[in-house]
Parts: sequence; C-alpha cells; structure tokens
Amino acid sequence: MTSVSKKNSKLKKYFGYSLPLLLMVIFLYLAFKGVNFKQVISILSQLSVGWFILFVLSFFTSHLIRALRWEVILKSTKPDVSLLNLFGATMIGYGVNSVIPRLGELYRGFFAGKWENISRSVVLGTIVVERIIDIIVLGISVLVSVLIYQGDLYNELLWLKSTVIVGFIGIFLIIIVLILLIRLKEKFYLLIIKFAGKISTKFAGKLAYIFEMLIDGFSTVKGVKNYLLIVFYSILVMLNYGLSAQLGFYVINLEDSFEVSYSIAWIVMTISAFGIIIPTPGGTGTYHFIAISVLVGLFFYTEEAASAYAILTHTVSTLIFIISMFLFMGYINKRREKMGLPKENFYSVIKGGKTE
Repeated sequence: MTSVSKKNSKLKKYFGYSLPLLLMVIFLYLAFKGVNFKQVISILSQLSVGWFILFVLSFFTSHLIRALRWEVILKSTKPDVSLLNLFGATMIGYGVNSVIPRLGELYRGFFAGKWENISRSVVLGTIVVERIIDIIVLGISVLVSVLIYQGDLYNELLWLKSTVIVGFIGIFLIIIVLILLIRLKEKFYLLIIKFAGKISTKFAGKLAYIFEMLIDGFSTVKGVKNYLLIVFYSILVMLNYGLSAQLGFYVINLEDSFEVSYSIAWIVMTISAFGIIIPTPGGTGTYHFIAISVLVGLFFYTEEAASAYAILTHTVSTLIFIISMFLFMGYINKRREKMGLPKENFYSVIKGGKTE
C-alpha cells in the first residue's frame, strides 16, 4: 500500500468516526436549544416505578419478537437454532450500535454465527434481509401515521413526503434487484460483477460478497408458513414499539397535563424512527430532535415535557441495550463453558476469516 493510499485510508477512518459524533453534537444542540432543564429534571423526577417496569418489559418483548422472527428466517438453515443465542446476539448488536453506529449489525451476525456454528455470510445475509423488511414495514407504518393523524401530516412535516417517496422508490429498486439476483442469479450476477470490475477490482470483489450474502440470506426463507410468520412478527414488533412509546408517556405522568393516546405514540414512534436511521451513536441527538419536534409541533407539548420524554425513552433504551449486551454475553458464555464449548468475545468472533 502506497503512502498516499495509507493517508486516504486514515482520512476515511477519521471521517467515518468523527462524522457521527459531529452529527450527534449538532442535533443535540438543535434539540435542546432554549430548553429549561430545571423543568425537565422536575418532570423526570415524577417517574412512576410501576409504569417504568411495564415500559422495560414492553421494550424487552419487542426485541424478543425480533429474535423470534430471526429464528424463523434461520430455521431452514439450522432447524434447532437457539432462541436464547439469537436474542443475546440481537441485544449485543443494539448495545454496540449504541456506541458505534452500524457496527452492531456486524457483531450481531458474528456472535450468532459463532454461537450457532452457522456460516458468517449466511447470518449476515439474514440480517440484511431483516433490515430490508424493517425498512418496508417502517414505510407502511409511516403511511398509517399519515392516515390516523387528524390533519395533513405531509403539510406539517414538509420533509416527510419526499422522504417516503424516495424510500419507497429505493425499496422497489432493491426488491427488483433481489428478484433478478434470485431468479437470474448467474447471468445477472456475472453481468454486474463484470461491469463493476471495469471500475475497480476491489469494488467488484466487495459487491460480489454483498450479493452472495443477500442470496444466502433470502435462500434461508422457505415455505408459505414461514413467510406469513415473518409478516406476523414484523407487524407485532411495530405494534409493540407503539405500546412502548405510549408507556413512556405514563412513566413520567405526562397524561396529567397533555393528551396521550396510542395513535399519538404511534406517530411519534414512526416519525422519530428516522432519527435512528441517521448514523449517530444509538440515534443520540437525531432521535431527540425529531421526537421533540413532533411532540411540540404536532401535539402542542411544551419543549420541556417533550425533552423529558425524549431523554427518558432514549436513555432507558440505551442503558438496557448496553447492560443487556454484557449480561447476555456473560450468561451465554457460562452455558457454553459448562457444555465444553469456547467462550466468545468481541475479538474472538472476528477471527476466522470473512466467511466460514
């Protein structure tokens, strides 16, 4: 590697790490500019223990359902796949994402692959499949928000309509590419790789690996029953996310001063999800900015009440992910040790090459 390429590589890494932090700082400033934090702390101090426990239980339930959906996707590859391992890997992935955006998806696949002894490319392929499903479901959920909002949501949030249109065009193109990949695998695959090879051999290699992961991921889903289960669990996840969002209001007794309903929680949840998509650590800053904007702009909450809600829901979620990450890793490794299997950690799961 030349000195120029080394320098460019360092710059890319520096930019990759610094951009999420910069975005986080900018959006945190925009979210809490002019907010009276004494009032925010006063609202947070009214925390209801009973509602808080229900919020945490609902939060865990959402991710257990995600693990159940993942189990359905992987079952044709490994019928006896462990739900505990998948649930643990899911929480580890979100825990890592809370610190370093998107890296959690890789670690989620690495841990699941090691714990279940499944090909890394297959596991990562199923995660890509899940993310495509999540984007489709989120798009539909946003359309539901447009329908249930008592007014013109597109007019209230000018960026929303264009985002939804671009998102659905992107989803449509992805689906077309996937259909072509699955049905015309060899011809389409070779054509794309040949074209990419003219641009860069390295790029063609990476593209080939991504296509192989996608094909491996989609090939794991077989049977009408499994497709229906995936749809069912996907809907259940979103409904439970809406419930968690609603419970968040009750945790700090916001129902005493403002309107609280499942429809409001659903709209806040679906719109603020765009904040999680933006690559900041755990959606920090971006989630707060969008959630506060929605509550203040659409439902006439005070900035302090909206800020308290955003801080509560995000902080609790982040702490649960990080604490669960270490608890699951420790518990599953102890079980593996008793079974005579090796322990796994953040370093050991990376070893073993790109594919296994």
